[in-house]
Amino acid sequence: MLKDIHPKLPMRSKSVTKNFYVNMLGFKVFGSADFNGYLMVQKDHIQIHFFEFKELNINENYGQVYIRSNAIEKLYEELLKAKVVIHPNGDLQMKPWGQKEFSILDPDHNLITFGESL
Repeated sequence: MLKDIHPKLPMRSKSVTKNFYVNMLGFKVFGSADFNGYLMVQKDHIQIHFFEFKELNINENYGQVYIRSNAIEKLYEELLKAKVVIHPNGDLQMKPWGQKEFSILDPDHNLITFGESL
């Protein structure tokens, strides 16, 4: 019955969020409509939606997404080359639960974690 999931995360500025996900992470804008206060981006089979929340206090934002990869080391290197800042506690590492993971924070402090089962 369930087929896909498209998380919705808060953003303070559509242009800043769009720039980060498109120009830094390699996503593309999804859909043909430019909705006011709403953004949809896609990369490969991953889609993330954003809703405008101008009053968002980034120090109180607990938005998180976990994205699985089948080429975690390549992805990590690509993001480093693009000068994406890796979370201070989120360098690429093998976790005790059998996942190789790393994390980043987007401009609104949504935690994006990438992982691969090894």
